[in-house]
Amino acid sequence: MGDLLEYLKSQQNEMLKMLQTLVEIESPSLEKEMNDLLGKKITEIFLSFTGGTMEIIPNQTYGNHLRGRWGQGDHQILLLAHRDTVWQSGDLLTNPFRIEGNKAYGPGIFDMKGGIVQGIYALHTLRHLQINPNCQVVFLITSDEEIGSPSSRQIIEEEAKKSDYVLVLEPPMYDYGALKTARKGVGMYKLKVTGQAAHSGIDHQKGKSAIEELAHQTLYLHKLTDYTIGTTVNVGTVNGGTRGNVVAAEAEAEVDVRVRTQAEFDRIIPLIENIVPAIEGTRIEIEGGINRPPLERTKEVGNMFELARNIGKEKLGIDLVEVETGGASDGNFTAPLAPTLDGLGPVGDGAHAVHEHVLIQDIPVRSALLGYLIEELARQKRHS
Repeated sequence: MGDLLEYLKSQQNEMLKMLQTLVEIESPSLEKEMNDLLGKKITEIFLSFTGGTMEIIPNQTYGNHLRGRWGQGDHQILLLAHRDTVWQSGDLLTNPFRIEGNKAYGPGIFDMKGGIVQGIYALHTLRHLQINPNCQVVFLITSDEEIGSPSSRQIIEEEAKKSDYVLVLEPPMYDYGALKTARKGVGMYKLKVTGQAAHSGIDHQKGKSAIEELAHQTLYLHKLTDYTIGTTVNVGTVNGGTRGNVVAAEAEAEVDVRVRTQAEFDRIIPLIENIVPAIEGTRIEIEGGINRPPLERTKEVGNMFELARNIGKEKLGIDLVEVETGGASDGNFTAPLAPTLDGLGPVGDGAHAVHEHVLIQDIPVRSALLGYLIEELARQKRHS
């Protein structure tokens, strides 16, 4: 046996080559053929490097999902990742994989192909050093996270129910790699307002403006925001009307809701779904609901972070910190079902932006953190 960090540092160049391979296979969420091509390559790499098995879960609309299995035992740890990106086919031509000093750039490198590489190498290193945690690790790699996980949510939740712990390989926060111990829940709504059209010059008084009604509701919704408890309600898009000289008969808006706790969802949802018109003669239809539940910082999540922080201090020479974020991930789905620690992917910056990058020297360090966490969590069985 040997030291995980020492071995992974010796593999840094190989890890970078693997990362380049994944980045250079573009995988937009809505391009099934391209997404599946990357899935095939990841399957080959996973089988070769970890000695585990890989099940391909067919999907007719989006890329096939991948469920890797590694190790043996009656208890399960879930590694959660996605391979789809927000980038479009051809973006690699203008934003290619490249290395500049300690930074590696490319579409999807930070969010979150780097996390996939770190996950594979963590398992590879445990195998190479003959460290055999008494558990089964399921490595679930989905294909539709960036568009809300419409086809993978059920699979994610099923695996979470079987798991003692969930480790999410999304990138950490900031350039110092803060782990995510809480994520806000997300609600998504569409408001459709129907009024009465009329000529704005001749019969203005006969009209019922859907735009005016929507303006009243926008003000009402924005007043539901309360920064002191972390609740935000945002009308993000509005559309309505046909011409400037017509009282608008229709208008609609998309609304984003973010909360810290399920209890806050329970309070605020009725305030949104039971909206009544401010203008007599208009009608409001509301569609939508909770897209992702909150990832709340429970005692068990706190214990997982403390374990990670101790590993960082004692074995990796790093000082880990934790943060809450308003952004969501597939970890929101697992949080109500199993303790979930998020942000275990690569340190870097620029998710969804042209300066998206990872810090090369941190790649083996974060992979070692994951390997040590798997080893330690396997000893801390939750289920009898």
